[in-house]
Amino acid sequence: MHREYITHRRVPTIQEYERICIEVGWKDYINFEVAEQSLDQSLFGVVVEFRGDVVGMGRVVGDGAIYFYIQDIAVVPMHRSRGIGDLIMTAITQYLQEHAPEKAFVGLFSSQGKESFYNRHGFNKHEGMTGMFGVIHGGEIK
Repeated sequence: MHREYITHRRVPTIQEYERICIEVGWKDYINFEVAEQSLDQSLFGVVVEFRGDVVGMGRVVGDGAIYFYIQDIAVVPMHRSRGIGDLIMTAITQYLQEHAPEKAFVGLFSSQGKESFYNRHGFNKHEGMTGMFGVIHGGEIK
């Protein structure tokens, strides 16, 4: 881990968020017209900075009582495999340990092939439960 990586417990700015989303290939999957509203409603955020530039981010969204969802864990390609994802997940885990009540549900969606990363942070498949989601296209859930 490089000493110049600094973790800040804050939500990324809209400019940081857009830049990172584009750099990690999410441009076609994020509605940037409403992204700032989404960021404003985050329960918690973390960014990792390298020499003044934000190179990683993560958020927690949800109702702040029963449901917490980890979203937007992203590290720009040039800074991957340097422990930045672990810094992000450590900050998020600490937030959840401090703020999520007993029996709170904490969920996330993993990109294919990244499951072992989240397993290291306590996230696993659970017997009898299947993660599912839909995306709105043309006003319909698909």
